[in-house]
Amino acid sequence: MPAVFLKDRSLLFVSGAEAQSFLQNLITTDITALGADEARPGALLTPQGKILFDFMIWRDGEGYRIETDAGQRDALLKRLTMYKLRAAVTLAPSTEEGVTVSWGEDAEGSQGVRDSRFAKAGITLIRRPGKRGDGSEALYHALRISHGIVTSGSDFALQDAFPHDVLMDFNGGLSFRKGCYVGQEVVSRMQHRGTARRRVVTVSAATNLPGTGTEISAAGKPIGTLGSVDGGNGLAIVRIDRAGAAMAAGTPLLAGDTPVSLVLPAWSGLVFPASADEASA
Repeated sequence: MPAVFLKDRSLLFVSGAEAQSFLQNLITTDITALGADEARPGALLTPQGKILFDFMIWRDGEGYRIETDAGQRDALLKRLTMYKLRAAVTLAPSTEEGVTVSWGEDAEGSQGVRDSRFAKAGITLIRRPGKRGDGSEALYHALRISHGIVTSGSDFALQDAFPHDVLMDFNGGLSFRKGCYVGQEVVSRMQHRGTARRRVVTVSAATNLPGTGTEISAAGKPIGTLGSVDGGNGLAIVRIDRAGAAMAAGTPLLAGDTPVSLVLPAWSGLVFPASADEASA
């Protein structure tokens, strides 16, 4: 069972009598539906519906633990504090730095919380605060790349992506049933009108892929940007209507000058539209 320490992750603890209502009215995740040992993705959005901060969240005793990129933590804490006002909520950084992830057959009995994103892909992956393993981070990144699980910074820029772009409508991180939260009106409109066109895909090539940030194109026109790369495999967020039309027409897809194939994550249930009519359906 690989156990990998992710040193670039940091944690916040949210507690207090009004912690649940405070978070429920603010972030994308329906935290009332959180299982006792489940970690779900979530985001705090801009009023325009784009991802301002992304994170994992789970229950911890009477409060909630939020795991985010170390570079985001202080800014996220400041933003949550701004929204706190007079709510009976305590916000504090965790004393433990980093998170250990483990997966495989033996992970089933491990202490920690199960990552719902990997569960969607049929993988039991456990997250635990602190350093509890010394496996290579490359193992974890290869696993998430192969299963279409993105991370901000490597795969998308904050304030540039909608939750639908990164499949939060399928991985448990975006609720359409709970009440209002910041940016909710925009993402609900996208959901009901079916206007989401940018989606996460896995990318493969016969040779090593070019670097993160390389443009993916069809017939000389951009359709997306390459994100995380692991040899000949990678992730990208692309316009699936344009990619589908290109594939239906037999038009080669290129990452820079490298021929590539694109596949939508099986757990999403999405398919490439093959025509403009399908794309607008």
